[in-house]
Amino acid sequence: MRRLLAAVGRFNAAHPWSHNDAFARYVLRHARAVGRAGGRTALDVGCGTGNLVVRLSEVLPQVIGLEPDPGTAATAKARFAASDLVRVEERRFGDEPDAAYDLIVFVASLHHMPLRATLRQAKRALRPGGRVVIVGVAAETRADLPRSVASLVLNPIIGFVRHPRLASAPPAAMRAPTAEPDETFDEVRAVLVEELPGARMRRRLFWRYTAHWIAPR
Repeated sequence: MRRLLAAVGRFNAAHPWSHNDAFARYVLRHARAVGRAGGRTALDVGCGTGNLVVRLSEVLPQVIGLEPDPGTAATAKARFAASDLVRVEERRFGDEPDAAYDLIVFVASLHHMPLRATLRQAKRALRPGGRVVIVGVAAETRADLPRSVASLVLNPIIGFVRHPRLASAPPAAMRAPTAEPDETFDEVRAVLVEELPGARMRRRLFWRYTAHWIAPR
């Protein structure tokens, strides 16, 4: 089994693809709903090199990307240097102005921050009718095993289809520092429903969960 997993790991490294990109449609669906309701400003927390920022800027007139890693932030800033719609800031999420954003997105970034404090800050920073959208990573338990097995099987297939040529290194969008999650899905959900009553959350493939919350008007 170890040899098999090692072989799969080598194959995946040769055909890398971003699991976060698999959930772009989910995020954009909420972004479009925000736009239809009159929202204008999106905040992408942990924006990386800006792949999602590009797509959000096609939906909403103002997008702000936050990226704490200096090298990754520099790449994103250069990418959008000529844009009037996008601003990238090299900093962490926190001390945000009250009611400043219509959409706040956390894609594989929430587990890098203190959960409860971050959700409270997001709630304060959101305008009435705005949305918090999360594509999260949680510590695995037995309840996650079926999806983990399915993800292990599907991952190399999708990687080969998307990138059939051998890669010598991960793409720039996959080089930002990462961290292992501490909270399980159930632990995240317990805090989420306390801080953002009415939030909806579900387990997903590729070691992710999704959640969203709509601020009362």
